[in-house]
Amino acid sequence: MLDTLAAMEWVTIASFMGAAVILYLTPGADMMFTLATGISSGPRAGLAAAMGISAGVLVHVSMAALGLAVLLLTYPAAYSVIKYLGAAYLVFLAIQSWRAGDDLRTGNGASGTWRAFRRGFITNILNPKVALFVLAFLPQFTDPSIGPVWHQIILLGLMLATGGVIADGAFGIFAGVMATRLRTMTGAMNKFAALVFGSLAAKLVVN
Repeated sequence: MLDTLAAMEWVTIASFMGAAVILYLTPGADMMFTLATGISSGPRAGLAAAMGISAGVLVHVSMAALGLAVLLLTYPAAYSVIKYLGAAYLVFLAIQSWRAGDDLRTGNGASGTWRAFRRGFITNILNPKVALFVLAFLPQFTDPSIGPVWHQIILLGLMLATGGVIADGAFGIFAGVMATRLRTMTGAMNKFAALVFGSLAAKLVVN
């Protein structure tokens, strides 16, 4: 795989990362999830959520490399099942945040950090749109003449996930720092996080 990486043209990698940066800076589900997690649970939780999301992206990348993501297009029922499971999980998170009231879960402990990571990971892998996006996006930057395409998909996926940790992690940390400084508004922030999770669930179902 290192030989494949060495054979990839730097222009291709630069173009891929340029497109990825635009993706990172475009408000979307991942950004909103990390912001909401940082607001409700603190900076460490915001970063952990970003890492969980990127870990989920790597699962989708692996599926794309193996060709399994095509099954989501072949069997609409499977796509719908995964989509509704993801929406249900987001609704569950929304209810938890809403009920949290004035309790600010700073996520400073290992359990809070792990909880945020797990939530980010589960939310991402239960979003079939990510699988289809990876399947459509990454192959555009591959070249069969320089090595196995699945090698290139894995390598590009690792770059995409790493950039995601940096970008979404920065958003989550910023939101967490600001939220920690505004402890008097904890109840309102948890309600806001609940609304974000709920809106993400609705968007996943409707689109």
